[in-house]
Amino acid sequence: MGRCLEAVGNPHLAVPPVIHVAGTNGKGSVQAMIRAGLEAAGQTVHAYTSPHLARFHERIRVAGNLISEQELTQILDEVYAANGGETITYFEITTVAAFLAFAKTKADWTLLEVGLGGRYDATNVIDDPRLTIITTVDLDHQQFLGDTVADIAFQKAGIIKRGVPLIIGPQHEEGLEVIEAEAQKFGAPTLAFGQHWHAHEENGRLIYQDETGLLDLPRPNLRGPHQVGNAGMAIAALRHLDYGENAANGAVTDAFWPARMQKLKSGPLLDAAPEAELWLDGGHNPAAGAALAETLARLPKRPTHLICGMLSTKDVEGYLRPLAKHATSLHAVAIPGEAATLSASETAQAAKAVGIPAKEAAVVVDALRAITDTTPNARILICGSLYLAGAILRENG
Repeated sequence: MGRCLEAVGNPHLAVPPVIHVAGTNGKGSVQAMIRAGLEAAGQTVHAYTSPHLARFHERIRVAGNLISEQELTQILDEVYAANGGETITYFEITTVAAFLAFAKTKADWTLLEVGLGGRYDATNVIDDPRLTIITTVDLDHQQFLGDTVADIAFQKAGIIKRGVPLIIGPQHEEGLEVIEAEAQKFGAPTLAFGQHWHAHEENGRLIYQDETGLLDLPRPNLRGPHQVGNAGMAIAALRHLDYGENAANGAVTDAFWPARMQKLKSGPLLDAAPEAELWLDGGHNPAAGAALAETLARLPKRPTHLICGMLSTKDVEGYLRPLAKHATSLHAVAIPGEAATLSASETAQAAKAVGIPAKEAAVVVDALRAITDTTPNARILICGSLYLAGAILRENG
């Protein structure tokens, strides 16, 4: 990674000030809210995120706009040529390309989302970010990051830099202890949820408070009670950077992040089920399942049917267990084009194990028709994987 960066002129040293975001759940939502807040304040923002959903260029946003296909091709060609055939990972070469794109275009800020973990992540070549953020740490990717929340928190805390302020989102106690110990080790000032700032929902509004005062804001545009904590992190970051209420308001009202309890409003799937209420969510770990269950609990009562596909590396029962009391049925599908997909039969078996009546379907549209044949006005949630969500967004236009 360092060798490739040097070969293209060390572009990571020339990008605008960096806000670096790590965590298990909420990284993308927090980044989207910060970007919306900064743009509401008139700032121009580069942003790097992963994975992409429908198209690869979603990963790189240059000065507020998705990188063009032509520019992406040119930059990737430049990076591949500079790498000279040496060993490098897919994510590393993508990260180098993002830095190169950002260095070539002026902006006020750079938002970087960690790909995996943090300590050994390709984005962690930034030695002097302006701000770091660690969102909620939970169990996911244990085969790479460790088997406990404390182990995983240690990997996430690898983005902490000496003297650089750290925003800490809502955490399990064992994760918080690790993060705070690492921050103390590096002399990084902390702004932690529940200590230095607070955020909660009250009467359909978001109430945020820190030492500088209280903000009474609209409920976050992104759905789900968990988004209140994500919004709090974004607002804490914006206020630390001296942006005012206009930026905070923009963060909660203007942010959009696809496949996070996204209501589908048009496309072939809606044409096939015109009376149904169709939702899409890419969460894939037990904490995401719990957050999704909380979100469903707040929707108006309606029979809710799941169409679910998951990767074989995920804790399927752990993800589905919180959803069991909300799901009338589950239709299991394999994720198209994914070698690591769990088979429909395995996903259905896991659903039955946690008490959800389950069937198998060859493809999503078959599941959709099976549900709407008996319940035309059903609430249908397609869920279980960002890769499945990406396939749906590609196919549903």
